[in-house]
Amino acid sequence: MAKNAILVIDDEKDLVELVRYNLNKDGFLVHSALDGEAGLAAALRELPDLIIVDLMLPGMDGLEVCRSLRSESRTARIPIIMLTAKSAESDRVVGLELGADDYITKPFSPRELAARIKAVLRRTAQQPAAAPAAFIRRGELAIDPERREVSCEGKNVILTATEFRLLHYLAGHPGRVFSRSELIDAALGKDVAVVDRTIDVHVTGLRKKLGVCGEWIETVRGFGYRFKE
Repeated sequence: MAKNAILVIDDEKDLVELVRYNLNKDGFLVHSALDGEAGLAAALRELPDLIIVDLMLPGMDGLEVCRSLRSESRTARIPIIMLTAKSAESDRVVGLELGADDYITKPFSPRELAARIKAVLRRTAQQPAAAPAAFIRRGELAIDPERREVSCEGKNVILTATEFRLLHYLAGHPGRVFSRSELIDAALGKDVAVVDRTIDVHVTGLRKKLGVCGEWIETVRGFGYRFKE
């Protein structure tokens, strides 16, 4: 079985080597870069299965790295985990808005990081279905689950794997109101420890990317979200 390739972008050499040592023991192939520019170059060169990026980097910081990865078609769908020494919710929210799939706050245990990586890879993997999933069209919005493609008014919309899962789940149950915790289980997985605010961030990002088609996702105050019938 081929090893999953992980790219670690962090300027702390000791931390990078610690992460490399432990992830190698877990069967991952680890590449690394010590600054944002080198990390972007490595991502485009290696096209890893997952990217770990520190928020605080010299020169190009982790948020700019995340933004650049999501704007490049070859790396737009690669899952990203942010590393940050900052505990403020606002820092995590900004990272999630830019397309990060998960975050972990320093200091962390290698076991926790490995568990987060495995959880993100599980939920972003394209699982084979017993039968082809139905194509969904709502007005100018089209969702093709087999190709993992979304378009609005005929224009392709690039979504992260988490955003796609969230949109597909909502669109597949039009009219039904889902709580934030239900959407976390459906789009992120039951083994992921995140707060309800995470779903709000992903929905906000979805609406921005979808433009006029984002109006299909409605907020039900005090409950959660639903997709218009």
